[in-house]
Amino acid sequence: MLKLTADAVLLDQSADDWRDALTQAGKALTRAGLTDAAYGQALFQRENEASTYLGNGIAIPHGTPASRAYVRETGLRLLQFPNGLEWHDGNRVSLVITIAAANDEHLDILRGLTHVLDAPGVAHRLAEADNADEVIALLSRPPVVARLDRHTVAARVPVTTRQGLAAVAATRLHEAGLAGPAFLAEIMGQTPASLGDKLWLIEGSADVAQPALAVATPAEVHDAAAVFVLARVPRADEQVGHATQKLLDRMLGVLESGEGTRLAQLDAGQLLGRLSGESSSAEVLRVRVRNAHGLHARPAKQLVQIAREQSLPIRVRLESGGADTVSAASLTKVIGLGARRGQMLVFSAEGEGASGALEAIGNAVRSGLGEEVLPLDDTSEARPSRNKSQPRAIAPAPADDTPLDAVAASPGMAIAPAFVMRLPEFDYPETRDDSISERRRLDAAIRDAYSQLTDLVRAADGGDMAEILSMHEEMLRDPELREAAVEAINEGASAEAGWWAAIDASARAQAALADRILAERAADLRDVGRRVLGRLCGVDMPEPPEHPYILVAEDIGPSDVAQLDTQRVRGLLTAKGGATSHSAILARSLGIPAVVGAGEGVLSLSDGDELIIDGERGRVTPNPSDARRERAERAIADREALAEKAFAARFDPAVTTDDRRIEVAANLGNTSHAGDAVERGAEGVGLLRTEFIFMAHPAAPDLDTQVAEYRRAFEALGPDRPLVARTLDVGGDKPLDYWPVPPEDNPFLGLRGIRLALDRPQILETQIRALVTAADGRPLRIMFPMVKDLAEFHAARAIYDRVIAEFDSVDVQLGVMVEVPSCALLAGSLAPHVDFFSIGTNDLTQYTLAIDRGHPRLSGQADGLHPAVLRLILMVMVAAENHGCWVGVCGELASDGQAVGVLVGLGIHELSVNARQVPLVKARIRRLSYTEAASRVEALLSMATAAEVREAVEAAEAGESQV
Repeated sequence: MLKLTADAVLLDQSADDWRDALTQAGKALTRAGLTDAAYGQALFQRENEASTYLGNGIAIPHGTPASRAYVRETGLRLLQFPNGLEWHDGNRVSLVITIAAANDEHLDILRGLTHVLDAPGVAHRLAEADNADEVIALLSRPPVVARLDRHTVAARVPVTTRQGLAAVAATRLHEAGLAGPAFLAEIMGQTPASLGDKLWLIEGSADVAQPALAVATPAEVHDAAAVFVLARVPRADEQVGHATQKLLDRMLGVLESGEGTRLAQLDAGQLLGRLSGESSSAEVLRVRVRNAHGLHARPAKQLVQIAREQSLPIRVRLESGGADTVSAASLTKVIGLGARRGQMLVFSAEGEGASGALEAIGNAVRSGLGEEVLPLDDTSEARPSRNKSQPRAIAPAPADDTPLDAVAASPGMAIAPAFVMRLPEFDYPETRDDSISERRRLDAAIRDAYSQLTDLVRAADGGDMAEILSMHEEMLRDPELREAAVEAINEGASAEAGWWAAIDASARAQAALADRILAERAADLRDVGRRVLGRLCGVDMPEPPEHPYILVAEDIGPSDVAQLDTQRVRGLLTAKGGATSHSAILARSLGIPAVVGAGEGVLSLSDGDELIIDGERGRVTPNPSDARRERAERAIADREALAEKAFAARFDPAVTTDDRRIEVAANLGNTSHAGDAVERGAEGVGLLRTEFIFMAHPAAPDLDTQVAEYRRAFEALGPDRPLVARTLDVGGDKPLDYWPVPPEDNPFLGLRGIRLALDRPQILETQIRALVTAADGRPLRIMFPMVKDLAEFHAARAIYDRVIAEFDSVDVQLGVMVEVPSCALLAGSLAPHVDFFSIGTNDLTQYTLAIDRGHPRLSGQADGLHPAVLRLILMVMVAAENHGCWVGVCGELASDGQAVGVLVGLGIHELSVNARQVPLVKARIRRLSYTEAASRVEALLSMATAAEVREAVEAAEAGESQV
C-alpha cells in the first residue's frame, strides 16, 4: 500500500490562488521524479471535469486516466497552505495532497483519509502543524471500527432462553475473531440485564480485540425478543470509548422507537436495518456497486449530487458492513463507506416522494455514476443445483464406427472400453430447524474435505496437480462461501441446501465471465462443492472397474483427475469443458489422452462400449469396426515405440537427414517447470507465459517479486540455454481483478496484450527490468504479444530501450509474437527492427479463420494447417530471411505430428512445444529431409482447405514409410 513519508510533506507553502497551488503541486511531483512535466496539465484537466475537493480543508488533485503515460512512479506530495486558499468550487483548502497514479494504489490513500475528515479539530491542526511527522500522524492513525454487521447478527434462531440467546450472540463475536475463549466464559457466567420491551443486554471485556455488538433473536418469543452482547475493549482510550458509545446508541435508538418486541419478527437484513436507524415505515432500496474501483471520489461525488437534488434526506449503508448509515449527501461519509465493486448498498428514505427519490438513486448507481462499468451478475438468489434439478432429455449416443469431432485437450491415442461416470444423486432435505447443528455439520464436512485435499496434494508431489489442488484447498477456506452458506442455514436451510446454494451462485457467476479460461474455473468450484456435499450426504463417487478403461463424464473435476489410477485409465472423454479447463491441463501433465466438449450424447454411451480416442485430432470413435481398430492399434504401437526411442535420444540435437538444425524448446506457464523441461531435452524455453505471476497476486507484483520468479527459470536453464519471455498478455479476454477494463463486445479484439501494456507503461517497464535483472547476462529473448504494426512495436521498444540503457553487459534480443494477421502481412516492415519473430499459431489461426479454437462445435475447423495460415507463416519467413532474423513457432501446431514437416519445410528455425512433447518432436525432425520438405511446401500452399493439406501430408508420409 502507498504510504505517506516525511519527504513527501511540504510545509508552510503559499499560493496566489488555487491555480498557483495546483501548479506548485504538479512541479513537486516532477521534482520528485514521479512524473513528467506534462502531468501538471493533467491536474487542471481533472479539475475541469470535477472538483477534487474532498472535505475538511483537503483537496486531492490527480491526473486523468489518459495521463498515466506521464507517470514514472506511483507516489504523492502533500502541500500545506497554513493561510488557506479558496478552491475553484468555493471551498477553503489548507492541505493539497496531489497524487501521481500509475495504477490504483492511490485509492487506498483516499479511503484512509475519509476516516479522519470528520474528527473534530483535524482541519485546524493540519493547517497549523509545524513538522511532517505531526501531519503524517494526524492522517495515518488507523480508525477504531466498532463492529455491528451481518457477521454479528443471528436472527430467528431455534433458541428461546435468554442465556441460550446470549451464547449464540457471544459465539458470533468469537467466530468473527472479535473476542477469544475467555470472553465466552465471561459471558456465560453472567445474567443478562433487562432493557425493557423483552430486550436484554450482557457485557464482557475479557480477551476482546475491538469493540463489537452482537444480537440474537429467537424464532419463537417467550421472555426475550432479543439479547444483545457487548464486547468492550479494556482500558479504552477516547477514540475506542467513542466507538463503543456508538454501539450503545444503536440499542438506545431501538428502545426509543418502541419496536423492541418486533425485532424477533425480522430477518438478519431487516434487523441490521433497524439497528442502523431505519424505521419500519422507511422505504428501502438495495443496489450493487458496479464501478471497477468502487465508490471512490468521482462516482461518490456523482452519488452525493443526485442525493442532494432529492426533496428528502437519503441515507445509505453497506449491507455487508456495519450498521452505520450515513447521509448520502455527504461526500466524506459516502467515500468512507469504502464500498467495493459487487457490494450491496442499502439506501433508505422516509416520507412523501421516498420511492421516486430512491429510484433516481438506484438508476444512477446501476448506470455507473458517470463511469463505464462492467456488467454485474446478481447471484444473491441461488438457483437450484443440478443435483436437485429435473431430469434432462437424454441425447442419443454417437453412431458406431463413426468418428466424432470435438476439442483436442491432451495428445495421445487409446483403445479401451468406456466407463461412464454419472454423478450421484445427493438426496437431502431443503430445510432444517436446528441451525446450530447444521452449521456444525457443515464445518465438519468442510474440515473432512480439506483433509482429503491435503492428502491428495501430498500424493501429487508438486507440479500442475499439486498447484491446482492447492487452489481447491484455498476455495474451501474462502470465508465468503461459508458465510453465504451459513446465512442460508440461519434462514432455515439445511447444511446441504445452504452449501450448494452458495457454490451454485458462485459457479454461475464464474461461468458468466467473458474470459473462457476464467469461466471454465466454475468446474473447479462445483468440484469443491460436490466434495463437501458428498461428506454431508455420506455419498461416495462411483467406483471405476478394475480393468483398463476410458473415463466418460459430463465434466471431470481436477480432484477426480488427481485420484485417477493412471495404470488403468487409458483416456478421458467429456461432454463439456474446453482445452484450457483444469481437467484438460491435468490430463496433459499426466500424459493421458483427452478429448473434451464432445456433447451430451457421449453420456448415453454404455459401460463397456469400446472407444478409440485420439487426443491430437480431438476425435473419438465408438464401437469401431475391426479394420479401424487394427489401424488404431498399429498407430498406437508405432507411437509407443517411437516415444521410447525418442526419450532415449532426448538430449541429442534435432538435425534433419540433410544436416539442418532445428532448435526444440519448451512452452512454460510457470517458472518452476523449467527444470523438468530441461530434463526432457528442451534446448531452452521458447515461450514463458509471464502472466502467471500477475494472476497469482492480488496486486501487480513488484520488481523483487518478479526477479525472484524469473530467476528460477534462468537457474534451471543454465548459462547457455535461452529463455524467450512473452511480456504480460492480459486484457479484455483475460482480465486481472486489479486492472479492470470497460466492457467490450468482443474482448478478443479489444484492450489486451501490448495494447494494455502500453496503457500501463510503468508495469511493462518494471517487467522488462525484472527480466533483464534475473537473466544476469544469460541469454534472454523478450517478445511483445498482439503487435499489429510497426507503430505499436516502436512504442514498446522505447520503453525497452530506456530500461536496457541501465545495464552494462546483457545478452538480450527483442522480437514480436505473430498472432495478428496484420503482423504477418506487415512482417517486411517489422523485420528490419526486430531480432526474431515467434509465431503463435493458436491465435493466428483463430483470427485468420474467425473460429474460436475452444468452440465445442467449430474448433475442429480451426486448423493451423489451413493454407491461409501457412501463407501468412511463409510471409513472415521471407521477411525474416531478407533481414537476418530467426523465426520460431510456439503454438500447438509446433507439436502436431503432421505439421512438423510442413513447418520445417517452410524454413522455421525453432519449435517450442509442451515439455512432454519435446522428445517426440525432436525424433520427427531427425526423420525429415529439409530439402524434400521444402519442395512440397509450394504444392501445399496452393491447396484450398486444411483437409486437403492433411491428406497430402498423410499420403506423402505413407509413401515414405513404404520406401
